[in-house]
Amino acid sequence: MISLRFYRIYDTGQEIDLDNLERELARSYFTARASFLRVNPKSIIIEDPPLMLKMHPVSIERQGSSYEFSVIARVYDIGAISICFMYENLNAPSSLLVDNALLFTGQDCLSELYSIYLKNIIEILKPFISDISLDPDFYEDYSIYVTDRIDSTIDTAVLLSGERIDFSPQMREEIVKNTLSYTMNDIAVLSWDSALLANPDNPTDLIDLIEFANVQVFELRYYDRLLSRNMVAMYEDIEQADKKSRFGRMNTYHAIMAQMMETHAEVSEILEKVNNLIKVTEDIYYARVYATVLKVMRSEQWSDSVERKIDIIHQNYSMLSDEVRIQHSNFLEWIIIVLIAMEFVLAIWKAI
Repeated sequence: MISLRFYRIYDTGQEIDLDNLERELARSYFTARASFLRVNPKSIIIEDPPLMLKMHPVSIERQGSSYEFSVIARVYDIGAISICFMYENLNAPSSLLVDNALLFTGQDCLSELYSIYLKNIIEILKPFISDISLDPDFYEDYSIYVTDRIDSTIDTAVLLSGERIDFSPQMREEIVKNTLSYTMNDIAVLSWDSALLANPDNPTDLIDLIEFANVQVFELRYYDRLLSRNMVAMYEDIEQADKKSRFGRMNTYHAIMAQMMETHAEVSEILEKVNNLIKVTEDIYYARVYATVLKVMRSEQWSDSVERKIDIIHQNYSMLSDEVRIQHSNFLEWIIIVLIAMEFVLAIWKAI
């Protein structure tokens, strides 16, 4: 048995009420919530499981052969949308896994299909999610290759790299260094954009766990990008404000501060949800797989980058607040001086 799963993850830029969406879509579409089948329910906690939509299957021609893909979309409450193209051949030997996988290296041949299905999903969601929009060119892609047995004919380095070349021993070691096993009959090899799962039992739970980790990292990338754009706009607004009169500058500062406060609150809230998207507790193996995927995809670096930018926004807010307070104090001082001067003038006028 061999299976190929190709993912692309996008973001709508807003949180989604999945309970309401599920009620609305269930009238016309097949929907379901994600659940882990083989692991103890207490071992993996998902506060709001993503909503799955079963899309129409599609046939793809590659080098004279036809591949039938089923298509699944998942909608997450944090605003992410995951689209998965899945090909499965129950009768194919494991030795064919690499040859089949290389036909779809980089997922380039699937780009047009992703665009079509993404548009379809947006049309489905539009009536129930206001102002839904996303950047189709900003996404996270990932591939998972599955077979039912460990097979020495599978060149893992070639499979995960997507290149059929003679790798050096050092490079091979680097590609397959994140390898985990639960028993003597299974193996999980994890890399930054793909994974190999060899397991006599269908490893659906591991597949879902890897997808969730990808969604988590993508959300960090999304908000890192959003904060970068907001910071550029913030500095441009401050530069323009400095060219205005004192009163114009203060009004602009107040508007900038309000925007920064709103951004800080929104991003801090959504990051809390992203970081708690899923919790792996009692199952040691699942926890190791989950932690390894996050490490390989540099989750910590993205998280640190987001935190730094939030801190910078907070610091700029504090500096603008101090500037506004100083200018306000100066303005009050001048008012007091003017009032005192007016009292002196009035007193002198009365004396005359």
